[in-house]
Amino acid sequence: MGLGLREAGGGLRESFSRMVNRLQRVAIFGFVAYALLAAGAWVWVSHVSSPHIADSVRDVTPVQAGLVLGASPRNRNGDAPNAYFAYRIDAAAALYKAGKIQYLVVSGDRRDDGYDEPTAMRDALVAEGVPPDRIYRDAAGFHTRDSVARAHLLFGLSDAIVISQRFHAERAIFMARAHGLRFSGYAAQDVDAYFGVLTMARETFSRIVALVDAYTSDRAAKGKAITLGSDTPS
Repeated sequence: MGLGLREAGGGLRESFSRMVNRLQRVAIFGFVAYALLAAGAWVWVSHVSSPHIADSVRDVTPVQAGLVLGASPRNRNGDAPNAYFAYRIDAAAALYKAGKIQYLVVSGDRRDDGYDEPTAMRDALVAEGVPPDRIYRDAAGFHTRDSVARAHLLFGLSDAIVISQRFHAERAIFMARAHGLRFSGYAAQDVDAYFGVLTMARETFSRIVALVDAYTSDRAAKGKAITLGSDTPS
């Protein structure tokens, strides 16, 4: 009786051990597969987009408008300014003052609870000396792909300058050019590596999603078409 129980217990331990080993192998395989996919997506997006991004204002080819991608004006905790936001505003204002763009479309998220990225961006640009009648808000830029699609479908832009940090501008330009748009970019100053770790980790997944969106879907845009310079900014 005792021997039988010991043998049964040993068999259960062996089965459990084999199951754990299989799960470990599956987990390792999944991690390696994801890492390879993420690395491939990162390299491909950068390869397509990087040649179209300028790091200096003097290297930017003038176009009608710049597309400023949304960010919160405050950090995740709400207790300090968001450097991503501040640097994008600085970059957009610099392009306007240099005569590289005539108008700015600020595209981001706006919610019923008072969170309003486009209005915050517009107000910050006005504070930097950009006239308010040169700034158009898009409050349905919930994702980068939405901002890109709406810039074309609602604001009529086929060649715009995407203004954001380089990694973000690369992804937006990649999606735009996959759909035949001649978007280029201007790289805003990046944040210190320490503060950008979570953002860059999220970017690895976002680039995989960008590949899917770019080659498998067309984004529909809801709203009234706007002609820059003719229609009054909202």
